[in-house]
Amino acid sequence: MGLGKKAAALDKESLWAYALRSLGARALSAGEVRVKLRARAADPADIEPTLSRLKEYGYLNDERFAESYAVARRDNQGFGRFRVLQDLRKRRVAGTVAEKASASAFAGVDETAQALAFVERKFRGKDLSEEKYLASAYRRLRAAGFGSGAAIAALKRFNARAEEIEEVEETEE
Repeated sequence: MGLGKKAAALDKESLWAYALRSLGARALSAGEVRVKLRARAADPADIEPTLSRLKEYGYLNDERFAESYAVARRDNQGFGRFRVLQDLRKRRVAGTVAEKASASAFAGVDETAQALAFVERKFRGKDLSEEKYLASAYRRLRAAGFGSGAAIAALKRFNARAEEIEEVEETEE
C-alpha cells in the first residue's frame, strides 16, 4: 500500500480473512486486532462478531498472548517486570491480564541477578567505575523495567558509589 492510498473497506468475510492474515503474521492482542479491524471494516458492526469468532476458534486469547509475551520479553530481551507490564499495556492488553501475566512470568526470578546480566550484556567493555557510564547504566536499567533497589544492587558489583546514583537522579528530576 503506497503513501496516501486508503485501504479498501472490507466486508464481513474479507474482514475475517484479514484478521486471520494479521494473526498469522505475528501474535496480537484482542485490542490490537480490534484497532486493525476498525481501520478496515466497511461496517463497524462486523468487528465484534469477527472478534468473537476469533476467540471462539481459539485464535485470539489475551491471557495466552500476555503470558507468552511476558516470558519472551524476560528471556529474550532480559527486561524487568515493570517494562514487560508497560509493554503489555501498550499492546492493549487489559490491566488485570497484564498484571497477572507479568507476575506469573517473574515469579521466582531474582531481579538483581537479571539486572546484573542486563548490565553485563549492554555495557560489555565499558568501565562502570567511571561516573558517566555508571549513571547511564542506572538509567538503562530503570528504562528496562528494573526497580531502583535491583539496579543499585547490580551496579554495586562495578562501583562502590552506585548508591549515590539514585540520589543524583532524584535531584535532577
